[in-house]
Amino acid sequence: MSDGNAGKRLRSSGSYGKLDRDGFIHRSWMKSQGLPDDVFDGRPVIGICNTWSEITPCNAGLRDIAEHVKRGVWEAGGLPLEFPAISLGETQMRPTAMLFRNLLAMDVEESIRGNPIDGVVLLGGCDKTTPGQMMGAASVDLPTIVISSGPMLNGKFRGKDIGSGTDVWKFSEAVRAGEMTLPEFMSAESGMSRSPGTCMTMGTASTMASIVEAMGMSLPYNATIPAVDARRKAMSHETGRAIVRMVQDGRTMSQVVTRASFENALRVHAAIGGSTNAVVHLLALAGRLGIELTLEDFDVLSRDVPLLVDLQPSGRFLMEDLHYAGGVPAVMKALEPFLDPTALTVTGAPIGAQYEQAEVWNAEVIRPLDNPVKPDSGIWVLRGNLAPGGAVMKPSAASPELCSHTGKAVVFETIEDFRARIDDPDLDVDETSILVLKGCGPKGYPGMPEVGNMPLPTKLLEKGVKDMVRISDARMSGTAFGTVILHVSPEADAGGPLAIVQNGDVITLDGPGRSLSLAISDAELENRLAVWRANQPPPKYTRGYAKLYVDHVLQADKGCDLDFLVGASGSIVTRESH
Repeated sequence: MSDGNAGKRLRSSGSYGKLDRDGFIHRSWMKSQGLPDDVFDGRPVIGICNTWSEITPCNAGLRDIAEHVKRGVWEAGGLPLEFPAISLGETQMRPTAMLFRNLLAMDVEESIRGNPIDGVVLLGGCDKTTPGQMMGAASVDLPTIVISSGPMLNGKFRGKDIGSGTDVWKFSEAVRAGEMTLPEFMSAESGMSRSPGTCMTMGTASTMASIVEAMGMSLPYNATIPAVDARRKAMSHETGRAIVRMVQDGRTMSQVVTRASFENALRVHAAIGGSTNAVVHLLALAGRLGIELTLEDFDVLSRDVPLLVDLQPSGRFLMEDLHYAGGVPAVMKALEPFLDPTALTVTGAPIGAQYEQAEVWNAEVIRPLDNPVKPDSGIWVLRGNLAPGGAVMKPSAASPELCSHTGKAVVFETIEDFRARIDDPDLDVDETSILVLKGCGPKGYPGMPEVGNMPLPTKLLEKGVKDMVRISDARMSGTAFGTVILHVSPEADAGGPLAIVQNGDVITLDGPGRSLSLAISDAELENRLAVWRANQPPPKYTRGYAKLYVDHVLQADKGCDLDFLVGASGSIVTRESH
C-alpha cells in the first residue's frame, strides 16, 4: 500500500486509502474476490449499476454489456465494481412498474451514496429503469453515464415489419372487430419479440434512451444501436473509458444536465414523436436536480417543432431503421435551428460536436424540417375545469378530426368497471361519445398504469370506428396511439374534478386551444365535489411500500416523485460502518 496520499481527492480513498483498521476492513474483504493490492492504490472506483434481470426481458442483455464496460474501465486505469438494482419489467410487474420507479430511485441513490465509488455507469433500458436510475443518481451527483439496453430487432410477421406494442394494440382491436382471427393473432406473437432489448417502436424505453442521448448523458448512438449489434458492446467498452475520464476531470451529472439540456431534450422528444411518459419522468428528474421545469415547457418548447421521425406509433418505421438512417445525431442535425449546441456532454465536448458531422442516410425515416411527417408533434398541455392541474395528449398519435370535439361522457369508475362493461351491447355509447376512466392515477390504482388508451367498444369497432376521444388520470404506453387525454391532474382519487364526472355530462376538447372543459357550472362542480368528499372510503393501503407511496406521491404535473425525495442529499457520508 501507498502512504494514503495517492488518489486522496477520490471519494473512494476515504475507504480504500486509509492505513488503519477501517481501511484494512474495506480492502481485505474486497480482496476475497481476487483483487490485487495495487487496485486500491488511487485508482478511480467505478460502480456499474445493473438492472439486469431475466424477468425484465428488455434488460436481459445487460449482464454481457457490463463485462464490456469493465474492459474499458480496467483499460483506462479504473476499478470496476458491479452492483444490482431493482429491475422493473414493464410487461411483467403488477400492478404497474410505475408504482416502483421511485423505489428504484431510492435503491440507486442509497447504493451510490453508501458505497465507496467515484463514478457510476447506469445500465438500464426498460421504461422505468432509465428514469429511476437517473433520478437516484441525480440526488447523489457523482460523475455518471448511461448505457441503454438498446432496441430489439424489428418484429416480423408474414413478410412485414411489426412493432412492439403498437401492433399488439392494432391486432387486438382487429380481432375484436372481426377483421383478424384469434389463430392469426397468436401466430404473430413469436415474431414480434425476436431478440433481447427494448420495444423497437418509439415507446417509453426508446424515448428515454433518445432523451438521454440528446441530454449528452451517453455516448452517441446509445439510443438506437440494436441490443444485439456488436457496436453496442464496443460503445459500452468506450463508455468504460469515458467514465474514468469523467472522474479524473471531476465532471458530475449536474454539470452535464442543465436547463439547456432539458430544452434540447424536449425538442428532440417532439421531433421523434416521443412517449407521453417522458413528461412525468423528466419533471421528476428536474426536481432532483433543482432545475425549473414545468408542464407548460413541454408544450411551449415543442410548439414549433414538427414530427421529423417516421416511426411507430406516429409513423411507419422502427428503431433499427432509425439507427441505419443516422440515429439521434442525425435527428439533432436536422433539428439544429431549435437546439442549443453549447450544452455539455459526458465527454466534456458540447452537444453540437456530437451531431455536427451527422448525416441522414434515409430521408424517409428522418425527414427535413421543410418536409416533416406531420406538422404537429410534442405534447399538448390541456387545462380547464376538468383538469385544473393539467392533462396531456400526443397530437402526432391522435386523429386530426377528433382534436376538437364535443361529446357526452361514458363514465367508468374503475378499470374493473371498464372491463366489465365496455363490450356490453347495451352500453349507451356511439362514435361521438367520450370515454372517461377514473381511479387510475398515482394514488388511485396505485401507480398510474398504462390503461389510458382504452379499447373501443366492440359494437363500434364492428361498425368501422377506429378512434374515439378517451380521458383518464392514467398513462398510456409510448407504443400506443389514438386521441387519448392522459395524466388528468388532480387525479380522481385526490379529489380532482374527474372524480365527479357523470354519464351524459358534456365534455369539450379544444386541442389547438389547449382546453378541456366539463359543461357544468362552478356551483354544480363544487356541490358534486362536496358530496364526493363526504363519502370517501377508508384507505386501501395500511402498510408497506404501497402505503408509503400513496401517502407521499406527487401528482402527475409534478412528476409523481415522492414528496420527500425531491432534491438531493449529495454524496458525503461522514460516519464509518464499524
